[in-house]
Amino acid sequence: LATVVVVVATHNLAMGVFVGVLLSAVFFANKISRFMVVQSEGSNGDKVYTVTGQVFFATADKFVDSFDFKDAADNVTIDLSHAHFWDISGVGALDKVVIKLRREGAEVTIKGMNVATQTVVDKFAIHDDPAAVEKMMAGH
Repeated sequence: LATVVVVVATHNLAMGVFVGVLLSAVFFANKISRFMVVQSEGSNGDKVYTVTGQVFFATADKFVDSFDFKDAADNVTIDLSHAHFWDISGVGALDKVVIKLRREGAEVTIKGMNVATQTVVDKFAIHDDPAAVEKMMAGH
């Protein structure tokens, strides 16, 4: 419907197609973002967070908000076996979680990354680079 309105209003089919593609992308991102879930379990100083779904710009804030930083366990495992990180926003969210947990004294282990996620994390993540973390923290 939006495509038709744009074509009629602008007499430009290309503009109508562009609006249709843009709206489809927005609706798809909104739909898929509902399926990202972080579940936590554990006690006695050990906690496992299991991430399921797609982590990208639309789910990055939800990902970070799913972790308990105030009551951080001594040993935290983030299981990404059922997750996929798509972009730098998702990797930035992972960095934020790992850095915050480590500041609270937790030993953080990340496991189960698929090859594509491992590639994007290796390329953009800073949580395992002390100099980059220090530089980032100096700016805040």
